[in-house]
Amino acid sequence: MNKNLSLLALSGTLALGAFAGFELSERSNAQVANTPPAVTAQAATPSITTTYDSGRARTESEANTVQVVKARQDGLVYVSVTESTQDSPQAQLRKQLQDQFGFNVPGAPEGGGVEQGTGSGFFVNSQGDIITNNHVVEGASEITIRLHGNKQTYKAKVIGRAPDFDLALIRAEGLPQGAIKPIPLGDSSQLDVGLKAIAMGAPFGLDFSVSEGIISSVERTVPVGTKEVEQPVLQTDAAINPGNSGGPLLNSAGQVIGVNTQILSPAGAVSGVGQNAGVGFAIPVNTVKRLLPQLQAGGVIQTPTLGILFSDLSALSQDERQSLKLPATGLLVQQVYPSSPAARAGLKGGNVSAAQGSGRQNSQDQIATGGDIITAVDGQPVSEGDDLRRAVIDKKIGDTLRLTVQRDGQTRDVTVKLQAFTIPNSQQ
Repeated sequence: MNKNLSLLALSGTLALGAFAGFELSERSNAQVANTPPAVTAQAATPSITTTYDSGRARTESEANTVQVVKARQDGLVYVSVTESTQDSPQAQLRKQLQDQFGFNVPGAPEGGGVEQGTGSGFFVNSQGDIITNNHVVEGASEITIRLHGNKQTYKAKVIGRAPDFDLALIRAEGLPQGAIKPIPLGDSSQLDVGLKAIAMGAPFGLDFSVSEGIISSVERTVPVGTKEVEQPVLQTDAAINPGNSGGPLLNSAGQVIGVNTQILSPAGAVSGVGQNAGVGFAIPVNTVKRLLPQLQAGGVIQTPTLGILFSDLSALSQDERQSLKLPATGLLVQQVYPSSPAARAGLKGGNVSAAQGSGRQNSQDQIATGGDIITAVDGQPVSEGDDLRRAVIDKKIGDTLRLTVQRDGQTRDVTVKLQAFTIPNSQQ
């Protein structure tokens, strides 16, 4: 992963600096989206209209921003977590990431102890369900929340997690009647570059901070979640910093268009603490709406795995492909794991080893030829490995995937029934 990508994890000792996270926005028009009541915060949400106060020097855009913030600020939630560090899998993983990316957690205790950190979240319905990032709450031994303008803390628990999408659903205990103010969910498929984006959260532990920018891109993909699969995200230039993780990105209608999750931070690669550089990422709200019913059902949302290792042919030079008699694009199956979905579907791995990278300095990897070459997924051509990874992660366990493969000069379609399958160091 690019070292400059930084998870907007938790501020303070839980910040994951150079490992990068995604938190930003999606695009959404200024009209209220007609989304199903079961998925949206409200069945019908009135549009936020702009009023111009001639007695104050406010532009129409400024008046809209003020009105959006006032209308939605009570739907924001501040999340605090405590994590035991002694021999926890999360602590071990964090140490591995720190060693890999050369980042030291500020103030992290040596040996046993606890770590504390903060993040953000927001209410999505009148039952009090709160969406935040998985990386904010994963491994937490205790979770508390606070509401905007209130110092009272409430214990919360994780209801459901989607680690491969960096999303989690939590619920708080004992919230007073009338305290839950859900924020309506928009439609990220309707966003355009240049639309307003308003981010709310608690960067660096600073309660209720608001920043504004625009949707910078709706075509960006970055590694998301525990599998680090390249997934579509919204890019924004609204200031996003550690502690904003899990907070909402809003449009001018006051709808959530994304969940802030990562930033691109060149400074973070040097200092170890990711900071805003005008490039932030948010999980599109349509991803949230798609997963919300499963999160509400509880547990951990598992994504399927094919159970293969493959080589991306586009990474080979033209001379290498020609010498091995391979096409310009596609995925050359190296290994098919026994009892995996791919094995049950009859996919074939390579069995003839050849040197890869001859003539290039320090590059003599072996590549197994003679296996299936995946050229398309569900009818869509495959140009790189992430095309396959995205296709698989977008499916549910029990779904089928149609692979177009070449074997011994013949092209055929293979239907794979997807299941959860764990293999060491798997690609898919």
